Amino acid sequence: MLDLPHKTPEAPTTDPFALARALSGVHLIGGRYVPARSGKTFPVVNPATGEQVAEAAEGDAADVDAAVQDAAKAQKEWAKVPARKRGALVHACAAAIRAHVDELGLLIALETGKALRTESRVEANVVADVFEFFGGLGGELKGESVPFAPNVLSVTVREPLGVVGAIIPWNVPMLLMALKVAPALVAGNAVVVKSAEEAPLAVLRICEILNRILPPGVFNMVSGQGPECGAPLVAHPLVRKVTFTGSVETGKIVARAAAEKLIPVTLELGGKSPMIVFADCDFDKTVSGALTSMRFTRQGQSCTAASRIYVERPIFDRFVAAMKEAVDKMVMGDPLDEKTDIGTIVSQGQLEKVKAYIAEGAATPGATAHVCSAMPTDPALKKGLFVQPVIFTGLDGNSRLVREEIFGPVTVMQPFDDAEAVLAEANDSEYGLAASLWTNNLKVGLDLAHRLEAGLVQINQNLVVQANLSYGGVKSSGLGKEASLEAMLEHFTHKKTIMVNMG
Repeated sequence: MLDLPHKTPEAPTTDPFALARALSGVHLIGGRYVPARSGKTFPVVNPATGEQVAEAAEGDAADVDAAVQDAAKAQKEWAKVPARKRGALVHACAAAIRAHVDELGLLIALETGKALRTESRVEANVVADVFEFFGGLGGELKGESVPFAPNVLSVTVREPLGVVGAIIPWNVPMLLMALKVAPALVAGNAVVVKSAEEAPLAVLRICEILNRILPPGVFNMVSGQGPECGAPLVAHPLVRKVTFTGSVETGKIVARAAAEKLIPVTLELGGKSPMIVFADCDFDKTVSGALTSMRFTRQGQSCTAASRIYVERPIFDRFVAAMKEAVDKMVMGDPLDEKTDIGTIVSQGQLEKVKAYIAEGAATPGATAHVCSAMPTDPALKKGLFVQPVIFTGLDGNSRLVREEIFGPVTVMQPFDDAEAVLAEANDSEYGLAASLWTNNLKVGLDLAHRLEAGLVQINQNLVVQANLSYGGVKSSGLGKEASLEAMLEHFTHKKTIMVNMG
C-alpha cells in the first residue's frame, strides 16, 4: 500500500493545478512518498504563464542511495514472480494508466507547455499502449536448448539484470519513461527513474498509479538536477544497467561512468532527421505528412522531427508555399485549451537557444525566414514561452541550422536535383536516428531507404515511436533499441548457459 503524506486523489481528476500542488516536494521510494533528505525543493513552472505551479523534491546522492537500496531488496522477490504473472501486473498497470489519460494529459500540458489536444493527451494514450504491449510479453522470456553432446543437457535462460537506473528528458517524459520501465519490469528488474527537472510531475503521478498495483520498491522515482541526482544514480554500485535519453554530451558522460562499472547502457541521444521529397510524390499527402513530421505541435522539441527537408526542385517553391500556408493555420495558445495546436517551449533557457538559432538564420545572406502562425493575444499568456515556427530557405549545408539539433520549431528546406546527391547530403550528419522518403516510385524509395544512415526510415509516412517497432539510432544518435521485444530481451536481461552432465 502507498503511504501518502499528501492528499493526492486516487480517482482521476480534471484539476491539474490542484494535482500539481498535491504532488509537490516528494520522491516516491519503496512505495512511499518521501521528501528529499536535504529538505530542498526546486520550482516547477507553467511555461505558458511563467507561474510556479508546484515544487519538486531536489534529490541528491542520499536520496538515490535510499531508492536504489529499496529497489535492490524488492528486485530479489520480484525476480521470483513468474514472468507471465509479472506481465499480467504490468498489463494491469496499462489499464490503470488508461483510466487516467485525460488527467495525465492535462498535467503534462501544464508542466511542459505541450498542447493538450495535439500532443499531451496523445502521449498519455501511447504510454498506456506501451505498458499493455510489454505486459503481454512475459511468456517470451525464454531460452534455448543448445546441442552439445548426447549425454549433456545444455540450455540457456534469460535472467534480469537487477536494478535499472533510467534517466529521462522533458520533451515526451511519460512515453520515454514507459519505454524504459515497462520492459525492465516484465524482465524482472526493479527500476529507479530520475525525472527531468522541467517535467517531474506527470511521471511521478504515473509512478504513484503503478505503485498501487506493483510490489513496493519495484518502481521508484526521484527528481533533481543531473550532476547531483542523475550522476549518483549512474555511479551507484547496485545499479546494473543504465538507460538514458538526452543530449549527446550528457550521453557520453553517462557512457563513461557506466564503463567504469562495466555495466550495459542504452542511449537515445537525438537526431537531425532528414525528409526527402520527390516530385512524383502525392503532393497533398506529403504536405500533410510534413506538417506531422516537423513536430511543430511539439514546438519541434522532438528527436525525430524533420528538421532538414530536401524537396526536388520542380516542386520546391510550391511545396514551401503550401507548408507555410498549412503552418499559418495552426493556432498558438494556452496548452490547456482544446483549440490550441501549438503550445510553448519548455523553459526560458531553451527559448533563448531557439531564438538565437532563428536570429542567426535570418541574418545569413541569401536566407529567407518564413515566419508562420501567430503569437497568442491573450494577456494571461504574455509571459509565456511562445515562439513562432520558422521555415528557412536559402541556407546551405554548412549552416549550423542544418547541422545542429535545435530542438525548436525550426525547419530548413532545400531544393535538390539528383537522388545520389541528396542521399549524400542526408547522410552528411553526425546523427542517424530517423529519416523519411516521399515518393510513388517504390524502387527509388526502397533503394534509398537501405542506404540512408538512420535507425528508423519511413516511406510516405513519419509516425512517432510505436510499440512493437524497434526504435533507436546510429552514429551519435545513440546505442541500443527501445519499444520492441528485442529491446526487452537484449537490454534488460542477460543470457545464462546451464549444462547438466547426465552420463
